[in-house]
Amino acid sequence: MAHILKVSEKKEEKFLRNKTKPFPFPAEARRVRELVFDMKQAMQDANGIGLSANQIGLETRVFVAQVPDQNGHLKFYAIFNPEVVRASEETSALEEGCLSVPGLYGEVERPERITLAGFDKNGRPIKIKAWGLLARVFQHEIDHLNGKLFIDKAKHLHEAPTSERLKRQEEKIGGTRQ
Repeated sequence: MAHILKVSEKKEEKFLRNKTKPFPFPAEARRVRELVFDMKQAMQDANGIGLSANQIGLETRVFVAQVPDQNGHLKFYAIFNPEVVRASEETSALEEGCLSVPGLYGEVERPERITLAGFDKNGRPIKIKAWGLLARVFQHEIDHLNGKLFIDKAKHLHEAPTSERLKRQEEKIGGTRQ
């Protein structure tokens, strides 16, 4: 399993705060598949819903996410060289946490809707309109790729055991575990 970098380690925090470099397309398909598989596995092993490449020590612009759709089915995303190209003026503040900042949570204000542009694993351009939790996860991961952490913009930071956080999150999304 890939090691997830933590802000509690000075060297790792310094790495997390660097902006990542564009993923080089075209790329060998096997290399891309392995990268996506490793990132998805690390995210799932850590009970996360998103993971950026720099969280596992890679300097490249790619993230993975797995978020429930409107029917509660998990949908997986692997986005290369992502950028937010449009964001709504309407914002909302919700609690966020991070695999690189374990046990710490805080309220983060973000646009409710975004349009994300990037590339799929085959290097084909994609555009995704996202709202709700999906938009929030995309923005959180893009912040990572830009060297920013949720704790830089969070209000009301507090510690909470993971079990407490998962219970609250399950209540918010109707019992679906992320």
